[in-house]
Amino acid sequence: MSTKGSVLVAMSGGVDSSVAACLLHEQGYEVLGSHMKLLHLPGGGVDHGCCGPGARADAEAVAHIAGFGFEVVDMSETFEETVLADFFAEHEAGRTPNPCIRCNEHVKFGAFLERADALGIDFVATGHYVRTSRDAGGSWHLLKGADPRKDQSYMLHTLGQRELARSLFPVGVLAKAETRALAARLRLPVAEKADSQEVCFVAGADHAAFIEEFAPWMVREGDIVGADNEVLGRHSGTFRFTVGQRRGLGVSTGERTYVVEVDAGANRVVVGPGELLARRGLVADRVTWIAGTPPAQGPFDAEVRLRYRGNDVPSVARVEGDRALVELGTPQRGVAPGQSVVFYRGEELLGGGRILTSTR
Repeated sequence: MSTKGSVLVAMSGGVDSSVAACLLHEQGYEVLGSHMKLLHLPGGGVDHGCCGPGARADAEAVAHIAGFGFEVVDMSETFEETVLADFFAEHEAGRTPNPCIRCNEHVKFGAFLERADALGIDFVATGHYVRTSRDAGGSWHLLKGADPRKDQSYMLHTLGQRELARSLFPVGVLAKAETRALAARLRLPVAEKADSQEVCFVAGADHAAFIEEFAPWMVREGDIVGADNEVLGRHSGTFRFTVGQRRGLGVSTGERTYVVEVDAGANRVVVGPGELLARRGLVADRVTWIAGTPPAQGPFDAEVRLRYRGNDVPSVARVEGDRALVELGTPQRGVAPGQSVVFYRGEELLGGGRILTSTR
């Protein structure tokens, strides 16, 4: 048994998780690579990114080359109940979900930790570009990845003290170029493999096609209207649109036109000029904190990020139960209900929640 302990590594078949597993193996951990089957595919023949036979074969090949154990574990039931069900429900409500965040919360750091417990394994690890630290009082902190272009802290804002105490993030201190260089040094077959798309289970990044296939009841025709309620065109499902979207609207107004509102209840999409997108505040629900409690009982200053690749905006927030009211320091466009608002102080991630509504 390794003196450093045992670790269950989530191996998607990509370069980041592959290098993470190999680094831990080199550092003296007893590694078991675990490839999660998340989605049952019709006919079993379509490779949906992380969920297909190609990804599984790549992960297994890396484990064989490095010389550590490997397993395939079926997490599809948990995935379908907590990620897919929410993905469809959010689209039905006219919101833009972020299934990667749900997957991290309920699968990769939920069911996966339970899997580690069942196997008697000390830690879990992933290929996320984040870092952790522990203060003198024993509390864990989640920090941005060292490579600002690859930082994935936004995607892990639902984690808490229990998860961080059991989690390792070996590539969080690396730049992406360094990760690929390590993969090449180790002669891994995934060294030049392209990064997975944002929603890895959607083949070809075609969300609409995925919903048409797996949730055909959402394909419903409705109106596309201007801010004055004039009908400008028709759509075949509100799930095809998100606040701030400009391309693929199917209408022509003679000026740059954006999605201003997705009104799923009325089955309509409201479009208009960009200035109608500006928002000065928002309300978020499902708010959680890395420390377990909010940073202050009253209003507090923080930088907030509204999109995975968005900028950090100095703002003021106030917590009310599991909700947060945020006053943005500067007006922001494309504040999309369903996406996450994440709170930072410098390099440290404090917590986050789901954007419920926005205010002008």
